[in-house]
Amino acid sequence: MKAVRFHEYGGIDVLRVEEVERPVPGPDQVLVEVRAAGIQPGEAMIRSGGLHERWPATFPSGQGSDLAGVIVEVGSHVRGFAVGDEVLGFTHDRASHAEFVAVDDVRLTPRPKGLSWEVAGSLHVAGATAYACVFAVDPGPSDTVVVSGAAGGVGSLAVQLARRRGATVIGLAGEPNHAWLKEHGVIPVEYGDGLAERIRQASGGNVDAFIDTFGTGYVELAVELGVRPERINTIRDWGTAAKFGAQTVGESGAACAVVLGELARLAARGELEVPIARTYPLDRVQDAFRDLEQRHTHGKIVLRP
Repeated sequence: MKAVRFHEYGGIDVLRVEEVERPVPGPDQVLVEVRAAGIQPGEAMIRSGGLHERWPATFPSGQGSDLAGVIVEVGSHVRGFAVGDEVLGFTHDRASHAEFVAVDDVRLTPRPKGLSWEVAGSLHVAGATAYACVFAVDPGPSDTVVVSGAAGGVGSLAVQLARRRGATVIGLAGEPNHAWLKEHGVIPVEYGDGLAERIRQASGGNVDAFIDTFGTGYVELAVELGVRPERINTIRDWGTAAKFGAQTVGESGAACAVVLGELARLAARGELEVPIARTYPLDRVQDAFRDLEQRHTHGKIVLRP
């Protein structure tokens, strides 16, 4: 089968699509024929070596956590899934950017009727991260919460989940994404010089919580705006979070099939929009990451094996 591999840390050019052995599922696993798999900024950072101290790679390394597809084999101890079932889920084995992947049955949930393969295959990491971020800062109807990277893969879901809790949400994003934010009940604010003052104007001078999905200065900005550190959560700027006592809750805070199933049902019912920016075939994985690493994507980029 074909799978993405890299044999050393480096830029996008170290990514290869290679012929590898098709995995054999263990007793508590199923083998999924992958129909769609999302890509993540964290995967680019792992590939470059930027997260070696936190999440080291062993070589040759695969890639990919998110996945959706059809079960083609079932392990001897698996109950509740059968060959032919359509599922979405995740793996922690860096393995979903491939034609087939062996997945623990507890990390899968049925694909709801009407949920596209692209959305199903890109929902877990962004969805679990957004869910965990919102839970961490706990916004309610009387709160105003700011979200940086509000049109990105995680941010676009976080703003919607915070709105579902009744909070007033201010989304930091470039002007081309302001219309989408307004359509989802979010107050858009442009990046750039004078940002703190624009947020104060949009919020009436009162910001209760801050979700940072982008990094680079937003924890300090939240503190400047008067947000208590325990109501600041960043998924990118761990060093500054430690300095101020802010939270760093991410995907692992909600990485389970129960949360994924809840998000999938919301998306299938049209109550949670998962924007899909573009899709690429597996053999264009380098192009997909060039696109992603521009850091201006609205929503998710998806590989289709």
